[in-house]
Amino acid sequence: MQFYPDQNTDPKIMGLDGEALKSLPERFFNRELSWLAFNQRVLDEANNLNHPLFERIRFLSITANNLDEFFMVRVAGIKAQIRANVTERSIDGLTPQQQLESIFTRTNLMMSDIQTTWRDLRKELKLNDIKILGRGDLRKSEVKWLGKRFEHDIMPVLTPIAIDPAHPFPFIPNKGLSIILRLYDKAENQDVHALIQIPTQLDRFVRLPGSAPRYIPIEKVIMLHIRHFFPEPMDILEYTAFRILRDTEMEIQEDAEDLVLTFESALKRRRRGRAILMSVHESVDEVTLDFLKGHMDLQDREIFIVDGLIGLNQTAELITDENRDLLFKPYDARYPERIRDFNGDCFAAIQHKDIIIHHPYESFDVVVQFLRQAAIDPQVVSIKQTLYRTSKKSPIVEALIEAAENGKTVTALVELKARFDEEANIRWARDMERAGIQVVYGFMNLKTHAKVSLVTRREGKRLHSYAHFGTGNYHAGNARVYTDLSYFTCDPELCHDAALMFNYMTGYAPPRNLQRIAVSPFNMREKLMSLIDEEIRNAGEGEPASIWGKCNSLVDPHIIDKLYEASQAGVQIDLVVRGVCVLRPGIPGLSANIRVKSIVGRFLEHSRIYCFGNGHRLPSREAHVFISSADLAMRNLSRRIEALVPIDNATVHKQILDQIMVANLKDQKQSWELQPDGRYLRTPHEATDFCAHDYFMQNPSLSGRGSAIEEDDAPLPPRLKLSKTKPDKLQKKKKSKPKLA
Repeated sequence: MQFYPDQNTDPKIMGLDGEALKSLPERFFNRELSWLAFNQRVLDEANNLNHPLFERIRFLSITANNLDEFFMVRVAGIKAQIRANVTERSIDGLTPQQQLESIFTRTNLMMSDIQTTWRDLRKELKLNDIKILGRGDLRKSEVKWLGKRFEHDIMPVLTPIAIDPAHPFPFIPNKGLSIILRLYDKAENQDVHALIQIPTQLDRFVRLPGSAPRYIPIEKVIMLHIRHFFPEPMDILEYTAFRILRDTEMEIQEDAEDLVLTFESALKRRRRGRAILMSVHESVDEVTLDFLKGHMDLQDREIFIVDGLIGLNQTAELITDENRDLLFKPYDARYPERIRDFNGDCFAAIQHKDIIIHHPYESFDVVVQFLRQAAIDPQVVSIKQTLYRTSKKSPIVEALIEAAENGKTVTALVELKARFDEEANIRWARDMERAGIQVVYGFMNLKTHAKVSLVTRREGKRLHSYAHFGTGNYHAGNARVYTDLSYFTCDPELCHDAALMFNYMTGYAPPRNLQRIAVSPFNMREKLMSLIDEEIRNAGEGEPASIWGKCNSLVDPHIIDKLYEASQAGVQIDLVVRGVCVLRPGIPGLSANIRVKSIVGRFLEHSRIYCFGNGHRLPSREAHVFISSADLAMRNLSRRIEALVPIDNATVHKQILDQIMVANLKDQKQSWELQPDGRYLRTPHEATDFCAHDYFMQNPSLSGRGSAIEEDDAPLPPRLKLSKTKPDKLQKKKKSKPKLA
């Protein structure tokens, strides 16, 4: 299946040359449609026969869950603009109304594709003796067993609600699955409607007894026993399932005196957000559909008629460990030998040399160990930590609490505006405050997205600092499936800059004397623009000029226009953008030297890396290499606190540039190439072609190899080389590496 954003394939646009496009909004793709194109790539993995069956179901569940969030956040935001009569156009020239119309056109197609994929997967499950049953598929013994199960474990938590003037239509929570019934009341000689909400505490699929997995959806179990709630003389005319999505945006007053209380109130209001979309089974009749539309205040285009299963995000419940052959082969993250060389002493290992941990291939336990060691080390004086997202039973928070209980000065910057994690972060903040941790909530109008830890330790008569900079979250669960980087250093200048960042986040003191790190919203965009300008100058002087980048989204128009300028100057630009990309590559006269690919596979690409040739052909030791918490988006560069961290240590530099970036650019098995007209085409490949995820699972990283790197017989990872697309006849000229201003 392919997915094409609406305006991207307009022949009138594609007929324009690059010179004409330079001043037109059509030089950008639409952000929302680009996101939908990404979700289509995820859905295509559910149809990828090279993946085990359960993993394909997982991709289907992720696709459905992604689409839910898209409606709850992005579509809700556009609808709010329309209600407020906003006429400002997006950077690609569309009004909010035009965007909404294009979105509904595409999402209707996508939701149909999702159901088609589910039907195909259901057939394959059956071939593997895993069955999803309807009511007519049940054996007599199973009907009897379900009757008892319903009576004891399901019926007690259900509440049928008649809807009439005495019983108003109840509130249905976000993602709420319900059954709507139309009944005929013989005593009153009239039709009435009734509702049964299905609590989220109930499993979506009820597993029937027996060794072979046989499941029936919970709504079908309830429908099978519907007479328990509406016995004679009620006539049941029809009943069907439906599901609601709601607006999850929160309105926060900027003059709030107590940020936590403000967020708690906003979270309660969010639960009652406007209905955005309703999915209803195709068995619904017009009378009941009109009844639901009226009470949900929805238009026809905001209702999706489902020929299949409603709420496919819950199909992940079907994935179990009992069919291991239907899952990816288990992978255990490596623990870096460098840390083992120093008997688990993180501080000693970092003193010896900077180290970078490549998750999920290398264990997140190193990050946890770093903070646990700090918590119990009598020489550690203080710990400062940002927390954007973390896991339910967070070992990071536990380590910070232990440190505070051991008398350390601990400061935690908790970001309350981490979408869908606000409640969890409030709970963690209160737990930490009770333990004596100084908890700070950051800024009202800026989201703290930087991932930084700073540990200060007394060594002899002086204090020394150790810093951790991450591209991902301090979330142990995500670290098993997200590709991210954790950089540990005791470099005095980097630690100095980390301290300035914390001073700003806790005391609002602008970081004016940064030595090496660039920080948004202050100077990160300017730093990136200056680095691109440097490559433009290199190209103008006849030197090699190239840029490599890896991020989750590329939507900032200022950065994109600068990349267009660089392309026109002859700079070779290769970008790995997992998700949204509104840059239009490969247009002669505009972006002919820009190539964009997306990698979608077993692991979620999440690390942000930015590399600049500095007068040399990439990869080169002379290149400027940075890792960051920031994507190239307006919000990251203007409305968030982010860090852009330079990598100068030779081994770490080589690992990021020669190993990680080359592997991503070299990948064929899980790559998609963005075309000038907006299509993403899967890179042609054979079974034996290169896969970045397989490479990293099979080979140790460079900076984590420790003493093994010195041994002659130690196996080295295969050296990766990119095939040259163009001969490079330019003479290299060595340039000094200026420090960040």
